[in-house]
Amino acid sequence: MADEVRTPRRGRRLPTRDELRSWRAFLEATEALNAEISARLQRDSGLSPGDYKVLLALTETEGERMRSSELAEAIGWERSRLSHHLGRMERRGLIRREECALDNRGAEIVLAKEGATAFHGATVPHLTAVRALFIDALTPEQVRAAGEIARALRAHVDAAHTS
Repeated sequence: MADEVRTPRRGRRLPTRDELRSWRAFLEATEALNAEISARLQRDSGLSPGDYKVLLALTETEGERMRSSELAEAIGWERSRLSHHLGRMERRGLIRREECALDNRGAEIVLAKEGATAFHGATVPHLTAVRALFIDALTPEQVRAAGEIARALRAHVDAAHTS
């Protein structure tokens, strides 16, 4: 295993050249894919990927409303980042903040009519881009494998984050 490298102190194996090539190809492909899908979403709908993520989460909840802390957790953002983003979305009329009916300690984020209209208008072009750039580039078996790989990576990262 001439391609394998060991660190002297901890004995952990570093990635091989082939593994690093795979990592780099994966990273560059996902970055390029994300950039192109994001650019198309912005161009076709005027929504940023962050806007779309927030609106999607709201449309998937009963009453199209969530506490801001629950929304932050649902989309994987820190509360401060979400708060700033929600301010911009609120100024554009996409969402509203309302006092929580059950608990006056926090606000609920509510999908506004304009936000629902923007989200629904963005959905078909966005899904068309996903089809064209991701699904059509792969065989059905590769799409399934990509999903399995993504779930495995996410579970591994989540486990490492909690330990």
